[in-house]
Amino acid sequence: MEVTVQEAKTHLSRLLRKVEAGETVVIRRGRTRVAVLSPAPMTTEQRKIWGDLPGELTPMFDEPLDDLAPYTP
Repeated sequence: MEVTVQEAKTHLSRLLRKVEAGETVVIRRGRTRVAVLSPAPMTTEQRKIWGDLPGELTPMFDEPLDDLAPYTP
């Protein structure tokens, strides 16, 4: 399916429903294709949080840097 930029702005919700159903929508500016709306890939992995990352902080992590000494109490 191809639509103009104006049609995409006017009917974005409807176009997104079509994309959710598996369709791909091409957006044109005049005769030039400028964008494609397509279904996002499904992800099954869990979101990573800081605790999942490898490594650890050193005990000096919270110490102020030497160049900031004039600004610390």
